Amino acid sequence: MYDLGRPFYAGMPQSPNHPAYTHTLPRRHGDKVRPDGGSAANDMLVMGTHVGTHIDALAHVSHDGRLHGGADAAAACVGGRYPEHGIHTVAPMVCRGVLLDLPAALGVACCEPGYEITPADLDRAVREQGTEVEAGDVVLIRSGWGSRFSDPDRTVYIGSESGVPGVGEAGAYWPAERGLRTKGAIAVGLEADLYLVDPDRTWTVRAAESESTQEYTPFEGFELTAQVTDTFVRGHRVLDGGNAAPGPPIGLSRGYCSVSAVRPERRRAGARPGRRRSALRPRPPR
Repeated sequence: MYDLGRPFYAGMPQSPNHPAYTHTLPRRHGDKVRPDGGSAANDMLVMGTHVGTHIDALAHVSHDGRLHGGADAAAACVGGRYPEHGIHTVAPMVCRGVLLDLPAALGVACCEPGYEITPADLDRAVREQGTEVEAGDVVLIRSGWGSRFSDPDRTVYIGSESGVPGVGEAGAYWPAERGLRTKGAIAVGLEADLYLVDPDRTWTVRAAESESTQEYTPFEGFELTAQVTDTFVRGHRVLDGGNAAPGPPIGLSRGYCSVSAVRPERRRAGARPGRRRSALRPRPPR
């Protein structure tokens, strides 16, 4: 297991376009003491979401008013959020990781400032290392620039004047053409989460007909138009024609709850024994 995160500290190198990292103790031991002698300290973090190691959402950068896929950047923002382009749309990545060491392949200690990493460079790194990349992998491309993170002059790492090395446009196609970790593509061998909707189907909301363990819905009796008929999770059909599709569990633990294929005996038409009330959803009003 390798930690890919950079340490956070006041004054750390970061893009000047984002709020800096600050850490403070607004409450310290002794500021407030209970009658039994107990006290506590609490800290507070303030920072931009692009400080330190992170993954950019598709909503982060626009060009000529357009986001990834040609979406209108202004219209894509709804209530201060990006429902279709936010980082929440990126699924957890649990897979094989391959490190391509560019400086080692090029025979240098670090790629030069502003150096464009090309497909030829990536092919060379694969040959030199003898490590093939496969569909579904995540590739980490080392430029060596990270060695400058701890330089006393933080501007050396930021590279505002000199530029920094990175993958060019042509190099960005290299992983895509090899089927490396891709989420949402509808293609053989790739995973996809998608659903099919019948826009003309009218239906009435009934808690008793839901696969949820909640046993309650505030929309009971509502008549709605358009209904999801089929759902695919990680490329597997879990809802078929409006009914739970039998199959092996395919969910991943998210720490606070888990998602898995619905058991065959829990179809709408049958009894649903052993149901538990979810702790994550509200109880019906009394």
